[in-house]
Amino acid sequence: MGKNESIRVFLADDHPLLRTGLRLSFGHREDIKLIGEAEDGYSAIEKIKRHKPDVSLIDVDMPRLSGIGVIRILRKTFPQMKLIVLSTYNDEEYIKKAMDAGADGYVLKSVKIDELVRIIKSVWLGKTVLSPYLVNLTVGYTDVDQNGQKGPSVSLTPREKEVLQFVAEGKGNKGISDLLCISTETVKSHVKNIFKKLEVKNRVEATTEARKRRLITFK
Repeated sequence: MGKNESIRVFLADDHPLLRTGLRLSFGHREDIKLIGEAEDGYSAIEKIKRHKPDVSLIDVDMPRLSGIGVIRILRKTFPQMKLIVLSTYNDEEYIKKAMDAGADGYVLKSVKIDELVRIIKSVWLGKTVLSPYLVNLTVGYTDVDQNGQKGPSVSLTPREKEVLQFVAEGKGNKGISDLLCISTETVKSHVKNIFKKLEVKNRVEATTEARKRRLITFK
């Protein structure tokens, strides 16, 4: 996206009034362009695959397929797409599920339109954004191992979880950088941070720890 181009946004929410309100609000702006809408999870996936937006706003609680399920599928299909949860729930369970699925942000629906636009722009540009309406997805949660025992909390960002997934699949730094369209130096930095957070020394140990903590999906 060039500096003068609008950010292409897709909205998935089962509340018609919310969709209408955001459609009208975005319609008055030049920096945001709403390119599609859906009222349930399955149609959201179908339309998002067709329109390929820059940012998708996804309600966490939708019929047919939840927003968490939508995000999980889209994260695998479009690793570069920015996925932001819209939710009325400031609840740890929902937040953790969103984080695990690969959401880039978790925004409360009480957000004002100007603040939502600021969050969308910041997330799209990869910038850190602080907002009372944006829930921190990198907060620590107490992990549970395969024996049901609670262990020290580990806070991995959505990007670190992506990198860890590829590490567990045996991909090297160059392969990961190509898949995520980031530099190998950035990959190395993520791997270093992952090792530090998991308190491991190499990729084998990181994979073992990830399996134990159920941090990623193993095929």
